[in-house]
Parts: sequence; C-alpha cells; structure tokens
Amino acid sequence: MRKFILYTLALAIFAAIGCETKGDTKAQEAFNRGVGNMKLGQFDKAISDYNKAIEINPKLAEAFKYRGIAFGAKGRHDKAISDYNKAIEINPRDGGAFNNRGNAYKSKGQFDKAISDYNKAIEINPKLIEAFNNRGNAYDAKGQHDKAISDYNKAIEINPRHAIAYYNRGLAYKNKGQLDQAISDCTKAIEINSKLVEAFNTRGIAYYMKREYDKAWEDVHKVQSLGSQVHPGFLKALREASGRQK
Repeated sequence: MRKFILYTLALAIFAAIGCETKGDTKAQEAFNRGVGNMKLGQFDKAISDYNKAIEINPKLAEAFKYRGIAFGAKGRHDKAISDYNKAIEINPRDGGAFNNRGNAYKSKGQFDKAISDYNKAIEINPKLIEAFNNRGNAYDAKGQHDKAISDYNKAIEINPRHAIAYYNRGLAYKNKGQLDQAISDCTKAIEINSKLVEAFNTRGIAYYMKREYDKAWEDVHKVQSLGSQVHPGFLKALREASGRQK
C-alpha cells in the first residue's frame, strides 16, 4: 500500500507561494517562478528557474531546497540529496531541509539514514508534523510497526484533523494484523477527507481479511467511483471468497 512520503512536497510547494526570499530581487523572481512551475507539475522548468536563482545568489538556501524537491519528484534522489546538503550547509537550522533529505533517503531504501534526518528535523522543530509522519513511514517500512504507530500518534496529537496520519496509522495497524483498529483509523481518515482513495482501499482489504465481504465490496465500489483502480489480485481474491463478481 502507498505511504504518503511526498505529502511534505505538496505542503512545501503551496506554503512557498508568495514567500519572500533574501537577496537579489532577480534571484527572488526566479525562485518564485520555480515555485509556480512546481505547483503546475512542470519540474524541469522549475529546476531551470532554481538554477537561475542560485546563479544570481549562491547563498539562497531555499532555492537549493526547492530544487531538491523538484529533483525528488522526478526520481533523481541523489541530486535531491546533494541540494539538501547544500541547503543545510547554508542553514543548519532548517528542519524542513532535514525532513526532505530524509524523504530522499527513504525513497532510496536507506531507512536508517532517513530516520536520522527525521530525528534532526524533529529536534529542530518538535511540532514538524511531516517529520513525525515520514519517520513513522520509515519505521513501518522496517517492520517496526509500534514505533511507526507512536509517530503517527504524535502527528495526530499535533493536528487531530490530519487525515494522512490517520490513514498511515491504519495501514500500520493492518500490517500488525490489528484489523479493527485499522478500520477505525481509515474510517476517521475518510471522515476528514472523503476523497482519500487509499483509505477506502485499505479499509476494504481489512474488511476482506475479516471476511466481511459485503463491506469490502462497498469500499471497492467507492474506490472505483473515485476514478481509481483496485489491484486485480485483490479483486480476484474477493470474488472467489465472496462468491460475487461485483
């Protein structure tokens, strides 16, 4: 099941709209163009804009950080890490840069390095909900589900309306075989965000595992109504177990 490691990316993009950066006005203009292009999903154009901003002002930490985000969105994680390294060198107290570098390490499967960076991000900013969420993802990927749940608990404590944290905690409970808790958390995530396809999908699988096939079908139909595909293997298993085709 998909974890929301890139949730920090979306948050970072929208948070940056209209932000002011230090340094030359031309560097700021190039940086802001990059943020606008990234919002549109035009990552190559964004990288070009950040290149220009850095050329004008090589000390513009935000340009390195956001170029790292753009490289990460393109799957170029080593380049992203290089940019986060530079951003951290310029501003060692930027918790967001450590968080984002952790995301890049996690995408490379380097979970211990990712956790180390999330730890640093939390040390700098104990309210950085993204770092708790992402560290939970890394722990869950390592099979340390209780530690993952603890981090999602903290994220929910910081923001009780954080649908992603509820969904991720539900997925961790499912991975532990605690299906009722998984269903409860996915239901809460859906209450907060009724279009969160992954929560319907995970809840449907949990219902299937509990042999509550009619409820599983309801969630399958909801996933499909939201324009998403259900894994063919799961559909085949549900059809065989329920004696229904749809």
